[in-house]
Amino acid sequence: MTDETTAPTGVGRARQNEIYTEGIHGRRPRVPTDHAELERRAQRVMSKRAWAYIAGGAGEGATMTGNRAALDRWAIVPRVLRDVSSRSLQTELFGRTLPAPVLFSPVGAGALAAREADVHIGHAAAELGVPYIFSNQGSAPMERVAAEMDRVRPGAPRWFQLYWSTDDDLVDSLLARAEKMGADAVAVTLDTTMLGWRPQDLNIGSLPFARGEGIDQYTSDPRFTEIVADRVRAAVGERPEISLGAIKTLLSIARNSPGRLLKNLTAPEPRTAVQTFLDIYSRPSLNWDDIAGLRDRTSLPIVLKGVLHPDDARRAIDVGVDGIIVSNHGGRQVDGAIGSIDALAAIAPVVDGRMRVLVDSGIHTGADVFKALALGADAACIGRPHMYGLALAGADGARDVVANIIAELDLTLGLSGHTSVADITREALQQIS
Repeated sequence: MTDETTAPTGVGRARQNEIYTEGIHGRRPRVPTDHAELERRAQRVMSKRAWAYIAGGAGEGATMTGNRAALDRWAIVPRVLRDVSSRSLQTELFGRTLPAPVLFSPVGAGALAAREADVHIGHAAAELGVPYIFSNQGSAPMERVAAEMDRVRPGAPRWFQLYWSTDDDLVDSLLARAEKMGADAVAVTLDTTMLGWRPQDLNIGSLPFARGEGIDQYTSDPRFTEIVADRVRAAVGERPEISLGAIKTLLSIARNSPGRLLKNLTAPEPRTAVQTFLDIYSRPSLNWDDIAGLRDRTSLPIVLKGVLHPDDARRAIDVGVDGIIVSNHGGRQVDGAIGSIDALAAIAPVVDGRMRVLVDSGIHTGADVFKALALGADAACIGRPHMYGLALAGADGARDVVANIIAELDLTLGLSGHTSVADITREALQQIS
């Protein structure tokens, strides 16, 4: 893509031509262009712990299966003999014109797939000119990711995902950092006030955060380090080997090199940092009153992530938020939950354009994105696929996976008889049993 405001005409054909031209010289794509093979190859290169956390779901995996089944219940009905020689994937979100209605979803503990995963994902998103929603449970401080994105494309679009901590001062600190690093919006995750029952992780006794993986937004935060320091100081009387000098070292490491903090989890300070995260990262008592008060705490557009019921969408409109992400967390939280596409089909008519509606969970292809747009989404978020690309080929792999999805969306748009994503409606689909 040439820049963040203009998608080249025929981006799908351009991507095809690039791959086929490489093929003439005996070079195959670095990442598979179909999701099934992408998933298979990623599993082969990822560790057991990484695969369990990133690919695993809640319970028996019924929600993950349901996400795909919901998409399969809608069929695209192509129209013919329309001039589709010029097409536009452009969309607008919160004052930003994007080249395509696609975002990189936040995925926690990404370092399981690749070291400094968030930096690589940010790089990939910046190359494409589409937003990356920085993970609150990231493996690099948001400022470092933002700097990398700006290096690739100055002012590249980025959002921030917020997990609402039990410490309100920490919430304010994270929001202030998000504003300072140039976020276009804050996506408040609602469906993870506690972790779902995830057998693939449980069966191997693996929680990345308990090992200090995926807590870099916290160890780089001044408020978090204050909380940890207070806890360490409180232990000094009982643990004389914990000195004030060690506390100062902890603060310095946490601010400037959080990775070093986690190399020795048997030491008191790293243990305290990890346990503090586990104690305060999310708040089960989060409610609508908190959301209503969020407007006084940030100037950023507010998006609620994890909405699945039309009544919750109505309530979101009533409290004045700017958008929602229809999501079941990729099937990772509630086993047997409604598929995101089924939820979208019920929610979009209720919203009726009064706020932005995005969707994630089970979106793997350009055709999936087309269906989501036809059912009323303004954009779709890509999660596991870009992580699989990351595991296979780093930033280039994450970029190529999403570039392929965008290319297929462009081709599907034209082959279905449409010239703009803004014109896709439910009439482009037929519901099947």
